[in-house]
Amino acid sequence: MDSDTNYNVLFLCTGNSARSILAEAILNREGAGRFQAYSAGSQPAGQVNPFAIDLLKHMNFPTDDFRSKNWDEFAGPEAPKMDFVFTVCDNAANEVCPVWPGQPMSAHWGVPDPAAQTGTDAEKAAAFADAFRMLNARISIFVNLPLASIDRLALQDHLDRIGDPK
Repeated sequence: MDSDTNYNVLFLCTGNSARSILAEAILNREGAGRFQAYSAGSQPAGQVNPFAIDLLKHMNFPTDDFRSKNWDEFAGPEAPKMDFVFTVCDNAANEVCPVWPGQPMSAHWGVPDPAAQTGTDAEKAAAFADAFRMLNARISIFVNLPLASIDRLALQDHLDRIGDPK
């Protein structure tokens, strides 16, 4: 992998309303100039979860361009070529994904679904903050990998280990 390359990264989840949106925001900030992040879902919710938007706004992320979208947008010939594809929910990891042009590297970085949290608004917000912290930690490791000097098999091993919290 070339050190001058701007890598395209797609984060997938079923609804594309919470975890994948958070991951897209984090990588676009943390990897600015080296990475371009996108997100999509197999069954998009149709809107971004308001708790995700509130958290991102609170952390000074721009939120105007986020939308819940189908992963088919990234499988067609006009779509950007992906270098990496990460699933961030167990449902999407078990689904049959489209064939991504260019054979991107992929890994599963499962994160509990904050949108499934029940209870008070404070408990829901805490679940989103936990998901953000998990994704931020994994993305921080990812953006600091020596992509230009590591072979494909070693890189795949690193990507898999980033997603394994053990």
